[in-house]
Amino acid sequence: MGKKQDEENLDSKYGDPAQFDPTFKGPIHNRGCTDIICCILFLVVILGYIAVGILAWLFGDPRHVLYPRNSTGAYCGIGPNENRPHLFYFDVLKCAMSINAMAQALNGFQCPTTQVCVERCPSDFYALNPTAYFLKPENVFNASLCVPSLDLANTELNVKDIVDKELCPFFYMPTTSVLGRCLPDITALGRIPSYFSDVPGLPSSVNETASSILNGTGDIVNGFSARDIGVRIFEDFASSWPWILVGLLIAMMVSLLFLLLLRFTAPIMVWVLIIGVLVAGAYGIWHCYWEYDNFKHITISDVGFTTNFKTYLEVQETWLAFLIIISVVEGILLLTLIFLRNRIRIAIALIQESNKAICHMMSSLLYPLVTFVLLLVCVAYWSTTALYLATSGDPVYKVVALNSSLGDCGSINGTVNCDPENFSPTDYPDCPSVSCIFIKYNEEGLFQRNLFNLQIFNAVAFLWCANFVIALGQCTMAGAFASYYWAFNKPDDIPMFPLCGGFIRSLRYHVGSLAFGSLILTLVQIIRIILEYIEKRTRSSHNPIMRCLKCCFWCLEKCIKFLNRNAYIMIAIYGKNFCVSAKNAYMLLMRNIIRVVVLDKVTDLLLFFGKLLVVGGVGVLSFFFFSGRILLPGSTFRSETLNYYWMPIITVVFGSYLIAHGFFSVYNMCVDTLFLCFLEDLERNDGSLEKPYFMSKNLMKILNKSNKAPKQRRGKD
Repeated sequence: MGKKQDEENLDSKYGDPAQFDPTFKGPIHNRGCTDIICCILFLVVILGYIAVGILAWLFGDPRHVLYPRNSTGAYCGIGPNENRPHLFYFDVLKCAMSINAMAQALNGFQCPTTQVCVERCPSDFYALNPTAYFLKPENVFNASLCVPSLDLANTELNVKDIVDKELCPFFYMPTTSVLGRCLPDITALGRIPSYFSDVPGLPSSVNETASSILNGTGDIVNGFSARDIGVRIFEDFASSWPWILVGLLIAMMVSLLFLLLLRFTAPIMVWVLIIGVLVAGAYGIWHCYWEYDNFKHITISDVGFTTNFKTYLEVQETWLAFLIIISVVEGILLLTLIFLRNRIRIAIALIQESNKAICHMMSSLLYPLVTFVLLLVCVAYWSTTALYLATSGDPVYKVVALNSSLGDCGSINGTVNCDPENFSPTDYPDCPSVSCIFIKYNEEGLFQRNLFNLQIFNAVAFLWCANFVIALGQCTMAGAFASYYWAFNKPDDIPMFPLCGGFIRSLRYHVGSLAFGSLILTLVQIIRIILEYIEKRTRSSHNPIMRCLKCCFWCLEKCIKFLNRNAYIMIAIYGKNFCVSAKNAYMLLMRNIIRVVVLDKVTDLLLFFGKLLVVGGVGVLSFFFFSGRILLPGSTFRSETLNYYWMPIITVVFGSYLIAHGFFSVYNMCVDTLFLCFLEDLERNDGSLEKPYFMSKNLMKILNKSNKAPKQRRGKD
């Protein structure tokens, strides 16, 4: 009597149970548009997002990132320099900001030295011998490393004029191409010839020369933004992509096989996992007692306070505390298993029923591909827009003195703008080494001044769109699986193409509601990103309040995702707006909170085990294959041809996780949908001929055993 009264009080606290409705037979077809204001706001944001992408495309130029530029601003590797993909620095010493005032004035964006596009980087040592000043330029310099406009055979300039104007390099050393730049080979610094110390313009000792070159190289690497270091990685992908696809195909087959076998093995697997947890706890109790018995002569007073935490593992009080904690947890698990065994059986039956639903609608397993493609479009649009925004702006050129020791070149400080096409050195007759050099990209226009705000809008719109795509998939699958549950005679009463029906209903009526739920989740994610940024900037302070806030918002995000998913299920069934659906889902779950906890944990345990099986198994297999421990007959593929064998392994593991997550997300959504329908079925109907249950016979049998009362159901499964 007391239990029944408690249940009635619980029902009144969390709303009235759903009432019997003889006309209700699943997802309502006569529905209207919901959350129209949020729908309009979402469409406005989408239009603004498209406008930002168009502006970024008009003003941006990704070649700034993909290709290096020479002193005149021309790209290396494309256009007129198509056969000259590498950028060569004449005097790399001038790139070291610590020893060069001009480099500091230019903020490190570009070295104040001539840079030309070359076909290949120099691979040997060279320094201008003092006796070379009396020779003809064509007999001294390598024409392929000089400014293209200089004709060594017909020039009227002598060797000294060419060196002063930096039309040809007066020294170079073995270099290697890094991100399209010819940077000094660090391994060659110990082999610098001794005659380098006698070359005018270089440091007086070989060691100082090597140190200056090393500093200049580091400043070049830190000062430019260009292509990823991924040329070799792309080579690995080019040679191993068929086997990466094979690994992903294996992951897909294992995921599908695991889900199909759950229909027959779910009870065994659940009880094996539960018993395994209990056995692990029992072993933990025995081990703690064994350690406690071993260290029973050593107490905490003998050790005192120490920062070496391993010392505390040799104290009896430590193992006594562990023993008590594990024993309490083990006791709670045992009591939970004893009193909730019937609810665990219902959870297992729901998991098996979900498998039957998926088998009747195999197309649902393919829907994650739709979600993946839409998310891929969102990611591609976001990254492309971000790239174009980051590379917007016209190139800026400055008047620079390449050799400030000549004439009156000291007065040129790199602050005067110039145009390389119309620049004439005769305008600066007192400085023979003057030149117009590309420095950076303009940041002074209206569009460029708002780049940061546009990047923020780009990120926020991306998060909202990505969350909306996920919400659309959840609502679509919820509508399909609800159609299965509320079909009285399964599978005869299941509507044709339930997945397409759920997708059409979601897009036609509930874009606003899905956008509303996605917006709430997006706002929480933005706050988490801001907290991550603040903590990164203040990491040295070790602020405990920041860590507490991060933990709280992480929990809040998980709760919102859980509530949103159940709200989308109610939207798919009843067609109400987001707030009403979220409230109804919350009330329904709270009226059945014990069943919710049991089902959620049992499902999480199974799906975690499945993901571990798929990702771990395929990951281990790919490791043995790509590391060369598993060899193929013939010369089809050899791991020795890979530069970094771990890259295809990471790709396979990450791809396997995405595949397993896609399959299991369908299964998880099916379980959640059938569970809410099951709870509604229990409240609406009582199993009599007038109010028959819609649940399957398997669920009916377990429910009858749980309630100890016979229930009836018409129809067939």
